[in-house]
This record gives sequence, C-alpha cells and structure tokens, in this order.
Amino acid sequence: VQLQASGGGLVQAGGSLRLSCKASGRTFTKYVMGWFRQAPGKEREFVSSVNWSGGSGYYGDSVRGRFTISIDNAKNTVYLQMNSLKPEDTAVYYCATKFVGSFRVHTATQYDYWGQGTQVTVSS
Repeated sequence: VQLQASGGGLVQAGGSLRLSCKASGRTFTKYVMGWFRQAPGKEREFVSSVNWSGGSGYYGDSVRGRFTISIDNAKNTVYLQMNSLKPEDTAVYYCATKFVGSFRVHTATQYDYWGQGTQVTVSS
C-alpha cells in the first residue's frame, strides 16, 4: 500500500489549505483513512478520520469545527479541508490507513500504512 499526501504549503493565519492523500497498491474496499500531524518536538497528534463509505468524520478537539475530512472512494483519495488556520496548526501532516475496525480511532499505532507527510506552515 502506498499513500501519497500533497497540498501542504505556507499560509497566513486565518487562511485555508486543502490536503489530499491518494492510496494505491491494493484493492481498497472497506477501510479507514486518517490524518495525523506532528510539530517539531511534539508527539504525533490525531487530526481526523473517515470511513471508506464517507459520512461524518471524526475529529480531534483542536481542529473540530475548522477542518473537514472527506473521501472520494472511486479515487481512493481522502481530503482534509483546513479553514481558519492558526500558527499552532503548523506541522507535518501525515495520512494513514487501516483496514480493520472503527473509523473512530485516534491512536496512531492502530493505523497500518502511512504516507510520507506534507508540511503545513501557518504564519502569524
């Protein structure tokens, strides 16, 4: 399984970015896609996750109400729309996937495959 994340960049506080993560390498049927982030010197933090069938996502407390996750199952691609960005959102953002269990999982160790990360920098 390969996960390719893209869409990161530099944005001013209050701005928006949309991250994408495309999965490939196997037949994707039932799966969960998630986003995590890691800032320098900090632990990896759960951002959001969504089930393969779409619907409401699951969000970490620090991004709920500002970020929206969505999935295009036909393209095996998950998106993270990030609005009202804050300097504390600055981090490397990673997408991840798992094939078993609920999508309401915020523990990084329960995800099986990871992308390479994309840098998001929010200036004040």
